Amino acid sequence: MLALGAEARTLPIPGLAEQALGFKQVEEALALRNRVLSNIEEAASTWDHDRRRRLLTFVFVGGGFAGVEAIAELEDMARAAVAKIPSVEQSDVHFVLVEGTRRILPELTEELSGYGLQQLRERDIDVRLSTFLTSCVDGHVVLSDGTEFDADTIVWTAGVKAAPVLADSDLPIEGRGRVTALPTLQVARDGAVVDGAWAAGDCAAVPDLTSQDPTATCAPTAQHAVRQAKVLADNLAATLAAGPDAPVELTSYRHENLGTVASLGIGKGVAHILGHNLRGLPAWTAHRGYHVYAMPTLNRKVRIMMDWLAAAVFLRDLASFGSVAAPGAAFAAAAEHDARLAQQRANGSGSARQSV
Repeated sequence: MLALGAEARTLPIPGLAEQALGFKQVEEALALRNRVLSNIEEAASTWDHDRRRRLLTFVFVGGGFAGVEAIAELEDMARAAVAKIPSVEQSDVHFVLVEGTRRILPELTEELSGYGLQQLRERDIDVRLSTFLTSCVDGHVVLSDGTEFDADTIVWTAGVKAAPVLADSDLPIEGRGRVTALPTLQVARDGAVVDGAWAAGDCAAVPDLTSQDPTATCAPTAQHAVRQAKVLADNLAATLAAGPDAPVELTSYRHENLGTVASLGIGKGVAHILGHNLRGLPAWTAHRGYHVYAMPTLNRKVRIMMDWLAAAVFLRDLASFGSVAAPGAAFAAAAEHDARLAQQRANGSGSARQSV
């Protein structure tokens, strides 16, 4: 059963591997939040203009859902943090979004995409369309339109790819590197079932039975992965219960997408639901409501809603926990320091005995 997921799809851009942060895992999101808050605090305590500008410049590459939601939410948070620091002006903070195509949020309609772009630019977010990142060596950002500047934070949100280990297997792989599968989530080679092999989630190319395009496959999203897992489990259990060579009726995966939602910060968003376009607070409410609905267990749903209610009453929690990225670093440094002192004492004692 293959459910290897996906990882960030990167390009061989000079400096990218050394300087950029990903934005796919929860740990990466937490590290990015702490980086933004820590940079604002550090900028408030330096008189070096160039260092200050570098610390307060945040670059996001990729204008899909991940990139737009990330930059919008973090810009919202950064403005709230700067408002509490007298030595940093709002004009000191620079957010840049780099997108290689002609528009952001391609999953939404042209109208909503344009509305989202307008909202970002009205918040002084520098959105560069039809532009590519060509280099970011040592934090010096070079764009395809000739723009150059320094940035301490570069975030890569330009898509995902299936787990590369699949390419080293003898499994049937499609053009995007995913395992080819049937709607029943059985792995298939040229339409024929590969005996005993199943696949679901981001690493599987599962036909989208709701699309008018017969070649369409389900997008690599959590919404599909969670639902596919249930269908796969039911089909696998039915197959095992029936025994070898016994006929069994399997369920085909089919999910009709009700719409798409994107948050642009607290109280701001865009959504296309059941054929209707939503903007602002209604879209943001739909976004929050859907994510609460998607959370497993009543316990988790209630905890999330209580946390959001507290944030609405007491505003954002702007505390930074920078050490979370390397939780053992302080202990390791202390242990290394004590070991070095112990070695120095031992060497000193040995020298004293030799002199006597």
